[in-house]
Amino acid sequence: MSRPAVAYLRVSSEQQGKSGLGLDAQRQAVERFAAEHGFAIVETYTEVETGKGSDALDRRPQLAAALKRAKAERCPVIVAKLDRLSRDVAFVSGLMAQRVPFIVAELGPDVDPFMLHVYAALAEKERAMISARTRDALAAAKARGVRLGNRTNLPEATRRSAAVRSAAADRHAANVLPVIEEVRRGGATSLRQVAAALTARGVRTPRGGAWTAAAVRNVLARQAAAA
Repeated sequence: MSRPAVAYLRVSSEQQGKSGLGLDAQRQAVERFAAEHGFAIVETYTEVETGKGSDALDRRPQLAAALKRAKAERCPVIVAKLDRLSRDVAFVSGLMAQRVPFIVAELGPDVDPFMLHVYAALAEKERAMISARTRDALAAAKARGVRLGNRTNLPEATRRSAAVRSAAADRHAANVLPVIEEVRRGGATSLRQVAAALTARGVRTPRGGAWTAAAVRNVLARQAAAA
């Protein structure tokens, strides 16, 4: 008899999310693992969001929803690779504290939580080394007289900054919409009731605050505009 499990997929850029680049490979890896080890996927949660930052979980409502479903089903969350959760040891430790078992398909079914911490530490160290090499390369280029960046085109920089903020808001709206739909199916009929339910679930707004009816309306408006 198959055991239930929840699948969680994540890519870190809007472009990847729209193209499906990376998501299909993750889905296939998780489904193949589940079939080989006797799991039945009861729900798949997909997120387009970076894994960086101390507030990463607040910005990942689909991961929060996956945790909630896994607790209700008393089952594990399966991811294709550990970095689909995070490369940050503190973040992974925080997830372990949720008392929901995580299974990383590429590591196999028998990796215990301690080893997940070890693998996360190695990934975090690798990321730090890559960042250090990038800084050293930029410093060396600057020392050779290479001009880095373009500080004269402020209007263009401002436009790009606004575009980045808008893309982040669209990404957050896309991630939180399935949670809103689930709340509505649960009986919430007004925007205020939906906002209260999101706040009660620990889902954060893009700025990290509590939900209001206006914030819910903004999410729905963004999704309607994107449709």
